[in-house]
Amino acid sequence: MADWPTIAIPGVIDELVSENVIVQQRSGGRRIDDPAIAEDGPRLAQNFVDAYLHQIFVLGIFHGDPHPGNLFITGDGRICFHDFGLAGLLDRPTRRKLAAFTAAFMRQDAEWLLDAAIDLGVLGGEMDRARFQRGLADIISDYAAMPIKEWSLAEAFLRVTRLGQAQNVLVPYDLLILMRAMFLAEEALRVLDPHFQLLENLQVKGPEVLKSAIAPSDWRGAFDRLEYDAITIMHGLPSTLGTLGRRLSEQGEGLGITLRVRELDDLKQHLDRSSNRLALALVTLGLYVSGSLLMQHSIGPRIYDEVPLLAAAAFTLALWLTWRLVRGISRSGRL
Repeated sequence: MADWPTIAIPGVIDELVSENVIVQQRSGGRRIDDPAIAEDGPRLAQNFVDAYLHQIFVLGIFHGDPHPGNLFITGDGRICFHDFGLAGLLDRPTRRKLAAFTAAFMRQDAEWLLDAAIDLGVLGGEMDRARFQRGLADIISDYAAMPIKEWSLAEAFLRVTRLGQAQNVLVPYDLLILMRAMFLAEEALRVLDPHFQLLENLQVKGPEVLKSAIAPSDWRGAFDRLEYDAITIMHGLPSTLGTLGRRLSEQGEGLGITLRVRELDDLKQHLDRSSNRLALALVTLGLYVSGSLLMQHSIGPRIYDEVPLLAAAAFTLALWLTWRLVRGISRSGRL
């Protein structure tokens, strides 16, 4: 961001840097909560938001720890960032998904927000879409009842991730850094300008920035890859058509197509396990009944002249099968 007139980032003295020490140009200024800069707060708040939108959606690398101790206002009115020990990296696909999430939140579209959260990886697993969509609609309705200046994109993002906790979804590390940075950045905004309308600002300036995250930076490169893939497919097309033709002529009646649906495979395995457990449970029950009858009528030889041997064997086998059933159910996590 060296060309930005509103932002100052101290240069690093490369020849003095080691694995454990970073040496940078000396810089300083006033804290963002200094009363002396209060009149300039609205302008500084706008510059701060512009800088973070650029870092997150355009550059793909952002300062992850923007608390007041790491932000100075220089004498010429620039915002100076310090302490880059915590930084986040967002590749272009993640920036596109994050742009979709932000746009869906601004438009209060629960269905779009759900798809964007799934694409980001903060929601997933076996999902009841209707239930999750209702949860997102509740989040949106909560914000709709607030003044715009109280809206928090960071808090909304956190609430969405909490919806996925029951699915044991692990939020990507850089998104956790982003969430932390968003909370701290929003707090810094409130210090600079308590009346700053973040959502209103995003609605005005956001679309252009979000488009830069969605559109390829190198259209020529995108078309080159499309051209390469098309040529590769065309080269393989004759042999593919030849193979299909041979199969048609060999089978005579037409080309057989094998269709495999993963959900059906999972259902088949589930039914197999369930039927095996049911059969094992019936055998176990039979052994308990047999052991009880043998014990009651004292049939067969005895152990220590007290317990019928056959009854003891039936109970032992039944207990072992019961243990196997319980272990299998506990491992699957389902009854």
